[in-house]
Amino acid sequence: MRRPLGLAIYSLLALVFLLIPIVYTIVFSFNDSTRSNTTWEGFTFRHWTSVCSTGNICDAVGNSILIGAVSTLIATALGTALAIGLVRYSFRARAGVNLLLFLPMATPEVVLGAGLAAFFFNIGFAAGMTTIIIAHVMFCLSFVVVTVKARVQTLDPVLEEAGRDLYANPRQVFWKITFPLLLPGIISAALLSFALSFDDFIITYFNSGPVNTFPKFIYVAAARGVPAEANVIASGVFMLAIIIVLVTQITGAIKRRKLSA
Repeated sequence: MRRPLGLAIYSLLALVFLLIPIVYTIVFSFNDSTRSNTTWEGFTFRHWTSVCSTGNICDAVGNSILIGAVSTLIATALGTALAIGLVRYSFRARAGVNLLLFLPMATPEVVLGAGLAAFFFNIGFAAGMTTIIIAHVMFCLSFVVVTVKARVQTLDPVLEEAGRDLYANPRQVFWKITFPLLLPGIISAALLSFALSFDDFIITYFNSGPVNTFPKFIYVAAARGVPAEANVIASGVFMLAIIIVLVTQITGAIKRRKLSA
């Protein structure tokens, strides 16, 4: 059946609309600008070869990567255990826990960030790297649980029973059967958690104190025009994400082809 022309045009316009900011970011990373990066002044590779020359942008990126890595590790470990417990075990408060897990996802970030900032202030906990990580773990945990929980629900318990029939103890069953089957979901949850943490501005702004992150750097720099070096880093992150997706898709296609053969 032929695709309607209107649907094709609408799909093309939607794709162009989504790609405009990405293309703008990549193009203006090559802009030969000095202070403001709002108007095109010429083509150059200077910003790509000296990306750390502007302010503390590399320190901010390093902080964002460190915060994202630590919060992702903690949120993924806790979220995976919680997802397995919610699916595999029945307990009185399970319905309540499921409801509470959706609250950070449904709560506006400005409310969550302000509430955490007030909480840390009232207990006398100085804002800094630790408060950012705690805040990021709190709102990333829900996304990890939802992602891993969907994977746990698809597991066939017969496979684990077969392992126990072959005299494997509970630890061996988990690490040799359950964990490898859950690994795609865990990796997906970890990537989502890192992306949310690295990208977050509102919650980080309320709870960061003197610590600078890449989103905070962009927010401050936007008043006078985002520097081209920030566009370079953003373009690099986008290209890295595209490479990861391509490698994942190609690897999956090769595995499926081998299995079908």
